[in-house]
Amino acid sequence: MYAENLQHKDGDNMVIEGNLSSEQLQLFNSDGYLVLESFASQEEVESVRKRMEELLDEFDFSSDASIFSTKNQQETTNDHFFESAEKISFFWEEKAFDEDGNLKQPKELSINKVGHALHDKDAVFNKFSSSDKVSGMLRSLGYQRPVVIQSMYIFKQPGIGGEVVPHQDNSFLYTEPATCTGLWLALEDATIVNGCLWAIPGSHKNGLVRRFLRDENGVHFDKPSPCYNQKDFVPLEVKAGSLVVIHGDLIHQSFENQSSKSRHAYSLHVVDTNGCKWAEDNWIRRNVDPEPLYSC
Repeated sequence: MYAENLQHKDGDNMVIEGNLSSEQLQLFNSDGYLVLESFASQEEVESVRKRMEELLDEFDFSSDASIFSTKNQQETTNDHFFESAEKISFFWEEKAFDEDGNLKQPKELSINKVGHALHDKDAVFNKFSSSDKVSGMLRSLGYQRPVVIQSMYIFKQPGIGGEVVPHQDNSFLYTEPATCTGLWLALEDATIVNGCLWAIPGSHKNGLVRRFLRDENGVHFDKPSPCYNQKDFVPLEVKAGSLVVIHGDLIHQSFENQSSKSRHAYSLHVVDTNGCKWAEDNWIRRNVDPEPLYSC
């Protein structure tokens, strides 16, 4: 369990205080990730999942959507992807369609993810994303003026849930200096069988390996991916309601879900805006600056 968040007033301002213990911070700094069990209540998890069911019901799959793949990210990135930075957009699994381009199963079992502005555009997702306990955890990590720069609901569909190749979040969401932290909330139990996260403990200490850049020709990585030894990865199996806090330089991945059970998760990425500059060649180019969760 994490320590409860505390608030106090400084004049007319509500001050957010940290809710992580010194032992938790030491573990995060050592491993590059931290698992906070029971971070979200059962009611919060059910609320988020129910809201996504509603969004899926409303989604017209004949309208604009695209396939999402981390294995072929340069080829599958298009205007739909770019515009999703400030919208609620739907992305198909690579294996969702047959040779004739028809869905092989119902749309609710064919979506890879929904993103990238759920925290901005939907009240239910905003409620969790901007909660005091999220802000308190970020305060513990030293954030002065944090913003949620993107959010995703990830389905990891049974049988076709795609692989997420080894990567670092700072590659995609770069600030100078680098400040990205990933917050990965398990909405279902995540296991080795249904595609849980895997990470290389301590790999964040080696710094950023490469960047994902956007220019007039589209997007590309500035360097090829290194080869990683799979023996260095450890599985992060967690129960629903657990939050995995991920350092922006941590090498992490997940494998295909070849089981009969889904592995839903809600993922946020946060950067600081105090004394930090958002890189203009990041893929996200917002028309409106995001509102900070708090300001110290």
